[in-house]
Amino acid sequence: MAKLNYATEYLQTLEQMFPYVLYFGDLFATPNNGRFRWVNSRVIEVPTISTTGRTDGDRDTIGTRKRNYNNEWKPLTLENHRQWQTLVHPRDIAETKGVVAIGNITKVYNEEQKFPEMNAYCISKLYADWTTDGAKTAHSEVLTEENVLTVFDEMMKDMDNKRVPRAGRILYVTPDVRTLINNAKQIYRTVDVGSRSDAIKRAINSIDDVKIPESVPSDMMRTKYDFTEGWKVDSTAKQINMVLVHPAAVITPISYEFAQLDPPSAGSQGKYDYFEESFEDVFILPHKMDAIDFHVNA
Repeated sequence: MAKLNYATEYLQTLEQMFPYVLYFGDLFATPNNGRFRWVNSRVIEVPTISTTGRTDGDRDTIGTRKRNYNNEWKPLTLENHRQWQTLVHPRDIAETKGVVAIGNITKVYNEEQKFPEMNAYCISKLYADWTTDGAKTAHSEVLTEENVLTVFDEMMKDMDNKRVPRAGRILYVTPDVRTLINNAKQIYRTVDVGSRSDAIKRAINSIDDVKIPESVPSDMMRTKYDFTEGWKVDSTAKQINMVLVHPAAVITPISYEFAQLDPPSAGSQGKYDYFEESFEDVFILPHKMDAIDFHVNA
C-alpha cells in the first residue's frame, strides 16, 4: 500500500472548518492570508506599497516625471513549529467497532486539543506583538455595567482617529464582559410580546455595526500560555477581557508540511502510524497596530 501524504487535502479541510470551530475564526479566515507569498516552508513575504502625495499643478510646463511609489516585500518567519503522532492497533479498531478509527481520533484531537491551542496561541501572540517594547498599552480600568460601553466607545474613538475602517471591526469578549454589555445601562431593548416565539433573545450581537461573536471562554483569553505539550495558562498570565480588532490587521499563515498515515508494518510493530507537523504563526501586519485594541485586567 502506498504511503499517502494527506497534507494538502488535510489543510483544505481544516480551512473549511476554521470559521466554525475556532473562537477567532474570522482572524484565521482573514483575506490577508491570500496576499502573502511563500518563500519556503517557514518564510512568507508580505507586500506593502507606499506613494507620495499630490503637489500643485502647473498649466504652462510639464513637471519632472519620476516613479512616485515604492513596493516592498517584508519577510516574516513562522516560528510556531508543532507536531503530533499516535499509533493505532488494528485490533483496537475492530474491538471498538471502528470507534477508534484514525478519522475519529483526529477529529477529537482537532476539536479538543489543536483548535483550543490555536485559539490560545493566536490571542497571546497578538497581545505580545502589540505590546512589544511598550508599543501599545491595554485599557485596564475595572469594567462595570455603568462603564463597559464607555470603554468600548474609547476604543472605537482611538481607531477612528487612526483611520481604521469601521466596517469589519470585531469585538471579542469573555462571558463575564458579554453579561456586562447585555446589562449595560446604555442598552435599550425592545421585546415583541406579540411574537409567537417563546424565546426571548437578550444577547447583544453587535454594537455600532461592530460584530460581537460567541463569547470566548476566559481561559482562551489570556496574555501568556505554556505550549510545552498542548496548552495551559501560564502562571504569570493576565486576563484579557475585550479585544477590538479589524481582521485586515492580521495574517495567520499555516503551512502543513506533512500529514501521513502509514499502514501496519514491522517498523510500527503491526500498528497504524499517524504523524503530522506544521509551521504556523500569527502576525500583525506592518503599519496596522492601530487596528487592534485590548482591555486587560490590571
